[in-house]
Amino acid sequence: MAKIKITQVKSKIGSNARQKKTLEALGLIKINCTVEHEATPQIKGMVAKVSHLVTVEE
Repeated sequence: MAKIKITQVKSKIGSNARQKKTLEALGLIKINCTVEHEATPQIKGMVAKVSHLVTVEE
């Protein structure tokens, strides 16, 4: 399966609790933190919910 690289580019301050927990579940703890995950539908859905806070590279 393809891998995607997810980088947090904006602060989670001001986001609702659900978005904060989604960032934590993805493994993003602070700005400019980068993680790599498999491109599963679950991960893509999580990224879609916080798309305004992250950038994604295929």
